Amino acid sequence: MPKRVDHEERRTEIAEALIRVAGRRGLHAVGMRDVAAEAGVSLRLVQYYFQTKEKLLFYGLQHLTDRFTARVGARLAAAGPAPGPRATIEALLLASLPTDEDGRTFHLLYSSYSILSVTDEALAAQPFIDNPDAAENAVAGLIGQAQESGLADPDVDARIEAISLLAMAATMGTSILVGQRGPESAVAVLAHHLDRIFRTGTPRPGADAPPS
Repeated sequence: MPKRVDHEERRTEIAEALIRVAGRRGLHAVGMRDVAAEAGVSLRLVQYYFQTKEKLLFYGLQHLTDRFTARVGARLAAAGPAPGPRATIEALLLASLPTDEDGRTFHLLYSSYSILSVTDEALAAQPFIDNPDAAENAVAGLIGQAQESGLADPDVDARIEAISLLAMAATMGTSILVGQRGPESAVAVLAHHLDRIFRTGTPRPGADAPPS
């Protein structure tokens, strides 16, 4: 009896191959034939699942995002059962920095995809991410939550701080990749800015009490 093919599993294997080879050579230099060789499958099979290089790259980006989400989740799990707004933001920002091989690959490919989509019309036709403001909304919401609980400066603009933190992490990620600074320096800069936003201590009494 022929073995039943799990098509989603096969797509994932091909996406993993794309991430590996692109992490070594750069996204711009990767073709479908390269991915097929890395995955140990035929070029025809890659074309069967993805039809075009642009669709393959987009699926690879989605898979890369899923891996990033898992990295954030692992950091949160390590922080304990109730990490709080600051620790949650730290997990998101630190997971995006290229401080290890997975972080390096994520930052390199995510940045490369956004740059390529500016000049490649076929790639630009693929949606970059389903919700481009998701991270910004999440960080702004967490800062707002901390303000309501008395754990963050009530006078800061949560939205502006969220934009600044995410932009800072992206820029410092690139500076780590090119050797301008080390991971410890980048982490220290992020901690400095989080210290400016967040307060130490316990939540304001009654801050999290449900409305009567």
